[in-house]
Amino acid sequence: MKIRSCLSAILLFLFFSASSSEQNVRTERISGSAGDVLEDNPVGKLKVFVYELPSKYNKKLLQKDPRCLTHMFAAEIFMHRFLLSSPVRTRNPDEADWFYTPIYPTCDLTPTGLPLPFKSPRMMRSAIQLISSNWPYWNRTEGADHFFVVPHDFGACFHYQEEKAIERGILPLLQRATLVQTFGQRNHVCLDEGSITIPPFAPPQKMQAHFIPPDIPRSIFVYFRGLFYDVNNDPEGGYYARGARAAVWENFKNNPLFDISTDHPTTYYEDMQRAIFCLCPLGWAPWSPRLVEAVVFGCIPVIIADDIVLPFADAIPWEEIGVFVAEKDVPELDTILTSIPTEVILRKQRLLANPSMKRAMLFPQPAQPGDAFHQILNGLARKLPHDKSIYLKAGEKELNWTAGPVGDLKPW
Repeated sequence: MKIRSCLSAILLFLFFSASSSEQNVRTERISGSAGDVLEDNPVGKLKVFVYELPSKYNKKLLQKDPRCLTHMFAAEIFMHRFLLSSPVRTRNPDEADWFYTPIYPTCDLTPTGLPLPFKSPRMMRSAIQLISSNWPYWNRTEGADHFFVVPHDFGACFHYQEEKAIERGILPLLQRATLVQTFGQRNHVCLDEGSITIPPFAPPQKMQAHFIPPDIPRSIFVYFRGLFYDVNNDPEGGYYARGARAAVWENFKNNPLFDISTDHPTTYYEDMQRAIFCLCPLGWAPWSPRLVEAVVFGCIPVIIADDIVLPFADAIPWEEIGVFVAEKDVPELDTILTSIPTEVILRKQRLLANPSMKRAMLFPQPAQPGDAFHQILNGLARKLPHDKSIYLKAGEKELNWTAGPVGDLKPW
C-alpha cells in the first residue's frame, strides 16, 4: 500500500505540473475536414418551414411547467425559438427543403421534474395527423423531408428504460423522418440511420457564471459526481448503467487519484475546471449532460458507454479530445488513465480550449455562429438534396398509422 501511495503522489505531481504548463499554448484548431465542418455556416444552404400549431403542443405545456426550460431535454424548446427568427426560415412552404413540427414531447413532468414519456407518442401522432390534414407536404413524402426534435433518453422509442424502449421501437409514423435526438448508440433499434445526434441541453449562462481563471492548475486527477446505483428504479443494482457506475465506485472509492462521490457540491462546475479527467459514464441511456460540461470546462471526458454515437461526430473529433473506456474495462481505469502520455493529455487540453469546440456543444440565448443550433442545421444541409425516391406516388403509402402499442392510439 505504501508503494501505491508513493506512486500516486508521484503521478499526481507529474500530471498536475504538466497540466499547469499547458498555459503556454492554450488552444489548437481542429485540423482537416472536421475543423472545416465545425466552423461551417449553414445559412444559404437550406430553407426550413416551421408549421404553426395550436399552443397546446408547445407554449401551453411550457406555461404549465417552466422547469422544462432548464432540464436536459430543453433543446426541443430552444430549437423552436431559434428557428422562428433564423435566416434559414421560409414562410413559403413550396420553397422549403425541410419541414419542422414544433412540439415539446418531454415537457410533461412529474413533481420531481422528470419527463413522462408515456403521452409523447400520442402527442406526436396527434401533431402529425394535424399537419397531414391541413398541409399537403407530409403526405407527399410521409415525413421524409420533415425533422423532429425528440430528446427523450431513447429518442423516438419514448421510454427511459432501455428494455422497454427497445420493445416499443421508434414510433412507426416517424420512421421516414429525420430525428434530431440526444440518444445515439450503434446497432440499436432506437437509432435511425439518418438521425442527427445532438448534445443534451446544459444552461449556458449558468455555466458561464462559474468560470474560474484559466491559470488555476488542475489539481484533481479524476472527477465524478452522480449516482453509482439507482436504488429507486433498480434495487438489484445490476441494470442501471449496465453496472459500469457501480464498478467505478467499488474499485475506486478509496483511490487517492479519484475524486468521486454522490454528493453534488455548489462548487461542481469549479471542480470540473480543476480536474484533468471527468468521467462520463452511461446512466439509463448512454449520454448525459456531463459530456457537455466536460467539454465546456476543458476537462478531458472519459467516455464509458459502449457503441455510443456522440453529438455531431462528423464535426467534433471525439477520439482526439476524449478517452474511451469499454464498460468491461472499468476496473482498469486507474491504469488506463495513468498510462496516457503527458503530451497526449496536453494536446487534448489544447483542443478542448478551442472556443469553436465549446460553442458547438451549447444552445445559447441568443444563438451564436457555430453553436449547436447551427450544427443541427449543418447536419440537415449535408443531407440535401433529397433523393427523388422520397416522393410517393398518388395514393402510395409507406407507414402504418395503426402500428405500435394500443395505448398510443388513444386521442391526445
